Amino acid sequence: MARKARFLNAPNSAYWHREVPREDTELTRVGPGTLAGEWLRRFWQPIALTEDVRDLPRRVSVMGEDLVLFRDGSGRIGLLELHCSHRGTSLEFGRIADRGIRCCYHGWCYDVDGRILDTPGEPADSTLKDRLFHGAYPIREFRGLIFAYMGPPEREPVFPIYDTFDLPGIRLVPTSWVYPINWLQARENGMDPAHTAFLHTIVSTTQFTEEFGILPITEFHETPIGMVYLSTRRVGEIVWVRIGDMILPNILQFASNWNAKDRERVFIRPMMANWTVPMDDTSTLVIGFYYQDAASTMDLKETLEKVPGLASARPYEEQQRLPGDYEAQVSQRSIAVHALEHLATTDAGVIMYRKLVRQGLRAAAAGREPKGVVRAAGAPIPTFSQDTFLRIRPGATAEAETRLLRETGRKVLAGHYPPTA
Repeated sequence: MARKARFLNAPNSAYWHREVPREDTELTRVGPGTLAGEWLRRFWQPIALTEDVRDLPRRVSVMGEDLVLFRDGSGRIGLLELHCSHRGTSLEFGRIADRGIRCCYHGWCYDVDGRILDTPGEPADSTLKDRLFHGAYPIREFRGLIFAYMGPPEREPVFPIYDTFDLPGIRLVPTSWVYPINWLQARENGMDPAHTAFLHTIVSTTQFTEEFGILPITEFHETPIGMVYLSTRRVGEIVWVRIGDMILPNILQFASNWNAKDRERVFIRPMMANWTVPMDDTSTLVIGFYYQDAASTMDLKETLEKVPGLASARPYEEQQRLPGDYEAQVSQRSIAVHALEHLATTDAGVIMYRKLVRQGLRAAAAGREPKGVVRAAGAPIPTFSQDTFLRIRPGATAEAETRLLRETGRKVLAGHYPPTA
């Protein structure tokens, strides 16, 4: 970890704070051979929307690697090293073949798994194409997203299916956008629920509902698949328990921002799941699903992407007057410098997530199985994210009320309230 910056304890002392320490490279660098990069490569990662792969090859950057993504004439998707094995021409200028992709320069043709199908101009008895393979990664297409596994071939895991991928009355709507920052600061924001009260309610007016301005009793707990935040508030006669999933290595699920809070309901499942996939050290693809309720009149994708600062930059003055997640995270520098931070009680979730990341990447480096890797296919993997609303009388004193909220949240997390939705 980087050396901590000087703790300033006197006014007008910026002179002693001018040098910016190095970022925490163990957690932030994602290229081949880096600790975090090799850990993230142990998992299936979404890299594009299915709808974006059409009749032309597409150049993509994933974890510092330049690749070409394409769909051949038979409908199969390939993810290959960008540069032709012959003379290095970029395959983004290649020609889609009935089977595979053909380099524009000398016509070498590659199958989706890297097999060389044809080397025009070589003698008929040449065995080069039978001996040489072009670099390729396995691909999985699922519900409108294209996933890649970029880790050691002998350690390829089972593609994970979570319970929220197939909910009654819910349609998965693919979405993506890009943040010009490091993957970690884009992800750990999800384990900082305190920011919803300040950034999304007090500072930038009510971007969701007024009840988000009520500071909750918040705890963070490890789970078999990662960790959760557990936030419990009182809204009149209702105790509102909100749980967000952080599924290792880089998946966030959280409940709807617009659920009605005036009546009892339990186990309302999340409104979205997204991955933060590093394109390189300072660019991140945020990609995933909206869980669209078929019975709802709200277009969830349209509604969420109208929230100021969710997915992209805006005019500068508007950013200053109504900052959102984009401004808060991008302005931390392209790679946030942890050695300049002064973490406080609201940062317990960020601290826990960084600890889990560090454990995972060190496990991968030591040749052990990181937490969250799925080895056996079976029933969908249970997740925890939800909103639950319970009608419970307030505690007799402030201390009793705090205790009641904390205990209620823990009971909901433990599944003591049977799901009805």
